[in-house]
Amino acid sequence: MKRIIVLFTVLVGMLGCGNATAETFDWLRAAQGAVKVYQSYSLSDADVRNYVAQYIKQLDAQSKVAPANSPYTIRLKKLTKGLTSVNGVPLNFKVYMTKEVNAFACADGSVRVYSGLMDLMSDDEILGVIGHEIGHVANNDTRDAMKAALKTSALRDALSAGSGWVAALSDSQFGALGETLMNSSYSKKQESAADDYGYNFLKKAGKNPWAMAQAFTKLKSLSGSSNQSRLSSALNGLFSDHPSTDKRIKAMEKKARKDGFAVPSGYTPMTK
Repeated sequence: MKRIIVLFTVLVGMLGCGNATAETFDWLRAAQGAVKVYQSYSLSDADVRNYVAQYIKQLDAQSKVAPANSPYTIRLKKLTKGLTSVNGVPLNFKVYMTKEVNAFACADGSVRVYSGLMDLMSDDEILGVIGHEIGHVANNDTRDAMKAALKTSALRDALSAGSGWVAALSDSQFGALGETLMNSSYSKKQESAADDYGYNFLKKAGKNPWAMAQAFTKLKSLSGSSNQSRLSSALNGLFSDHPSTDKRIKAMEKKARKDGFAVPSGYTPMTK
């Protein structure tokens, strides 16, 4: 708590030394920012899931969700049959109808797959991507991203208390949280752990885990190509670093070879 008080004091001091005056400084908004900084350190897992669930509800309402009778929904339902929870968190799945290639999972158990990704990949490859994204939930990466989002929102509120133009960057807490969550990036260590989770996820499902390498190869092929615009900003950032991507693909291939899985027909491995 002492750390939070010091941080808030520094923020107020910075604002006081700038153009903000006693008349223009919004103490209530600044106090709300300090509260959110404190919340980012003290949030329980249930709090995080509640915040994210509110954001996903808003995102679903703004997106074109495939209806129950859509071939995409039927395919996804078949692929995810039996996937009910991760670490006690109930999972729910929906398809967003868009040409973008993307998929994500959130701390509340919401998993969203874009139709563009489903058009690009085989069933096993889609399942591998889903397993990777669920891995971020299982490893608490999405929870940590939420806390980072609250910190970002809190800092914006504190700054905008003394300057109206900053407030225009994000006029609502949902906007700030959503922007940070959708554009958050994970460390190479976190991505590697999620890759391993997705690999084992496929094995447990009785699938050939070579599909992980195949999926990553397809995503990599979009980066820097004429189809790059289809790759979502999140995945584009993830697969724009080719040396790192190649390393991850090779790691999945080596694990599959070691476990004795056959190379899928039509796939040319990077490793021998």
